[in-house]
Amino acid sequence: MVKVLRSIVCGPLEPYAAGFVGELLRRGYSSGGADQQVCFVAHLDRWMLAEGVGLGGLSTPTLQRYLGQRRAAGYREYLSMKALAPLLEYLSPLGVLPVEEPAALGPVEELLESYRSYLLVERGVTAGTARGYVDNVRPFVTTRLRGSALDLAGISAADVTGFIGTVCPGRAIGSAKLIVCALRSLLGWLYLTGQLPVSLAGAVPSVAGWKLSSLAKGLEPGQLARLLGSCDRRTPTGRRDYAVMLLLSRLGLRAGEVARLGLDDIDWRRGELTVVGKGNRSEKLPLPPDVGRAIAAYLRHCRPASAEGRSVFVRVHAPLRGLTAGGITMIVFDAAQRAGLPKMHAHRLRHTAATAMLRAGSPLPEVGQVLRHRSVLSTAIYAKVDRDALRALARPWPRIVEDGVS
Repeated sequence: MVKVLRSIVCGPLEPYAAGFVGELLRRGYSSGGADQQVCFVAHLDRWMLAEGVGLGGLSTPTLQRYLGQRRAAGYREYLSMKALAPLLEYLSPLGVLPVEEPAALGPVEELLESYRSYLLVERGVTAGTARGYVDNVRPFVTTRLRGSALDLAGISAADVTGFIGTVCPGRAIGSAKLIVCALRSLLGWLYLTGQLPVSLAGAVPSVAGWKLSSLAKGLEPGQLARLLGSCDRRTPTGRRDYAVMLLLSRLGLRAGEVARLGLDDIDWRRGELTVVGKGNRSEKLPLPPDVGRAIAAYLRHCRPASAEGRSVFVRVHAPLRGLTAGGITMIVFDAAQRAGLPKMHAHRLRHTAATAMLRAGSPLPEVGQVLRHRSVLSTAIYAKVDRDALRALARPWPRIVEDGVS
């Protein structure tokens, strides 16, 4: 690492430069990537030396001031707090950074933090779902701010309907439904905790959108073959992506469920997967042989030994951490582009798994069990794509005969 050795780190960060390089390499950074990180740290080190800032003064406001000056100087890379994350993650366990007191929460954020805790602890939702609910109701809570306090007791039904009438027009149906659902949940919690004298959850208007009004959009067998064939299984990335898409298209897993899949969730002897789904519910599914072979090939030959954590599927670029739900979706998105198919997301393959089971003769209750639906109505949408079964229910079309209509 010639460039790293030539990097001049002679200020407050000097004692930690060599260890930082070792940590970068351990986390899967290439020599070139580690070189760039150390050059960035060397620039920070020189700035600290010139400003008289020691490690004890490397607070968030100080780092933001440094990044502001770096941007003003015309630099085009490493300009955000995200760029400092590898260094801070290395220094933090060493106890050399200042201990920063958490910023005092305002009334809006304090209420939302309590609501978020309720969702996580009492309702059992995932962190991502809780974050989505909180983000959707934050604008409404902000409207109740009066000076330095919140006026919650004064919320009226007109306030609720007026807010929905303001924020929902122009949005997609799904987005509007999320806002409505989150607001109902918030109002129910406020009443439950005594912050509202009456329950106003019923005052939230419904969004015009009809269940079972659309068709499930699964891929045809030929399209699925093209999608899977776009993965070059001679490469680590191709083997990983192939295994991911088999889980999505054969077992109907959601993107977040694939991302959360851990090494300990696979029982190779029994041929089972433990899937953590909505509401943190754990359920077991059979592991088909072709899916198991694809996962095993990836784990044996392609998953980096230095990867952090116990996630089955990890990034191919440093830091080598588990993939997120967004990363799983991007795998499908990129594969569709390579295969010349229309833009699609991971959930399209869940529909594909359901329609394939129906074509193979599986009844709807079995499809619902594999997809882990709580309600039969969630599975009912797939009844409309089973055209052969529906023909038995269709009444004959009237035909004209000489004596009239028969």
